[in-house]
Amino acid sequence: MKKRPARLILRITTLIATLAFALPVKAQGLNLIRDAETEQAIRNYATPVLQAAGIAPQSVDIFIVNDKSLNAFVTVGNRMFINTGLIMKAKTPSEVIGVIAHETGHIAGGHVAFRGDSVDKAIGTSIASYLLGIGAAIATGKGEAAAVIIGAGQDFALRNFLSYTRQQEAAADQAAVKYLQATEQSPVGLRDFMSTLRGQEVLLSENQDPYLRSHPLTQERINFLDNAVSQSPYATKPDSPDAVYLHSRVRAKLIGFLENSNQVARKYPEEDTSVSARYARAISYYRSTNLEKATQELDSLLAELPEDPYFLELKGQILFEFARGHEALPYLEKAIEKAPEADPIRMLLIRVLVEENIPAEDDKALEHIEKVLLAEPNNASVWRQAAIIYGRRGDKGMTHLALAEAAFGRGNFTEAMLQSGRASELLPKGSPAWLRASDLNITADRRDKQRKKDS
Repeated sequence: MKKRPARLILRITTLIATLAFALPVKAQGLNLIRDAETEQAIRNYATPVLQAAGIAPQSVDIFIVNDKSLNAFVTVGNRMFINTGLIMKAKTPSEVIGVIAHETGHIAGGHVAFRGDSVDKAIGTSIASYLLGIGAAIATGKGEAAAVIIGAGQDFALRNFLSYTRQQEAAADQAAVKYLQATEQSPVGLRDFMSTLRGQEVLLSENQDPYLRSHPLTQERINFLDNAVSQSPYATKPDSPDAVYLHSRVRAKLIGFLENSNQVARKYPEEDTSVSARYARAISYYRSTNLEKATQELDSLLAELPEDPYFLELKGQILFEFARGHEALPYLEKAIEKAPEADPIRMLLIRVLVEENIPAEDDKALEHIEKVLLAEPNNASVWRQAAIIYGRRGDKGMTHLALAEAAFGRGNFTEAMLQSGRASELLPKGSPAWLRASDLNITADRRDKQRKKDS
C-alpha cells in the first residue's frame, strides 16, 4: 500500500501553534493542540462551574497545552489553559474539574489583570494568531510534530508571568469550593490534586511542576481544602459514570498520541479489552504505521459504537493518511453530522476534500469552510484552503483575498496588505468582496504600524 512520505499527521493536532516565549531553550515554546473530543470534554467539565461563577461559558476560550507537566492557568481575555499532563495524570475527572474551578476563581477574581499591559498585549496577539489558525501540523511516524512559530513578545519569561500571590491563591480556592458546592460536586478532587503537588515541594524549582511554582502552595491552603472536604455534603459523592467514561477515553487518546508505543503497551496491554484501551492502542498502532493492527482495534470500536464521531474521525484520518482519501470522506462526513460543532473534525474534512482535488466537491468544501469561518473568522489554515479552491477555479480576485485573510490571521500584515491590494485591483469595484479587501488593507496597515510602534 502506498504511504504518504513524511506526512503522517498527529491527528489530535489538527492545528498546533507554538507561542515563542522568551524562555530558556529547554522550556522554549508553548504548544497548543486541537482535538474536538478533548475540547468537548473540558468544555463539559467547565460549563457548570463557569455558570456557577456567573461567567458566560461562551466568553471563555479554553486551550489544551501539549505539555506533560501538571499545569493550568488563565490569562487576559478569559483564556484558560489546561496541560495535557494534568489530564493524563489525573486519576479522576473530579481532579480536572477541581482545577478548572480553581482557575475559574482566578478569572472571577480578576487576578489576570495584575500582570501588566505589555504582557497582556503579547499574549493577546499570540493567542489571537492561534485562534485564527496556523494550519495542519505535520508529524513523523514517531509523532514529532512540526510547529509554526508565532511571536508572543520577547520581553518576559513565562515562569514570572504566571504567578499569583498567596492571597489570590486562597481566594481562588475559596471560590472553587463555592462553585463545586453550587454544582453539587465534591471538593475531594481539588484537595487530592493539591496533595499530589504537596509531595513536590522539596524538589528544586526546575524539577517542580509549573503549577506548584506559579500557584504557591501553603499549609493554610491545604488546611482549608481538608476542612472543605470534611464539611461538604458532596464529599463522598462519586463522579458520574458518564464523566468517568469520558475521562478514561480522553486520557487514553492523549496517551496514545503523546507517549511512545512501549509506554502505551504497558498502560493498555492487549488483554485489556476496554473501550479506552482499544482506543489508545489503535492510535499507537496508527502512529507506528501499523495499519493492520490499528484498523483491527478501531473497527472493533466502530462495531460497538458505529455512530461515535471521534472513532469515525480517527478512521477517516487513518484512511486519508494512507492515501485513501476518497474512502475517508464518508467517515468524516458522518462524524461531522454527529458532531456538527466540532470544528477540528470539519477542518480535517475540508483538507481531505481539497486535497482529493475533485471539482464536483469544491462547492461542498466551500460550504464547510464558511461554517468554520463563522466561528473562527480569521482561521488562516481554512482561508488557505479557500484560496486553493478559488485558484483552481481561476478566480484570481478571490484567491488573493483569501490569501490576504490567511496572511492577516498569521499576523503577517505586510503580506496581507500586498494580497489585499492585488485583490482590490481584480475584484468588481464596490462588490462586498472588494469592500472587504479594502477594509482588510486598511486594518493590516494600521496593525503593522502599531506593531512597529510597540516594538
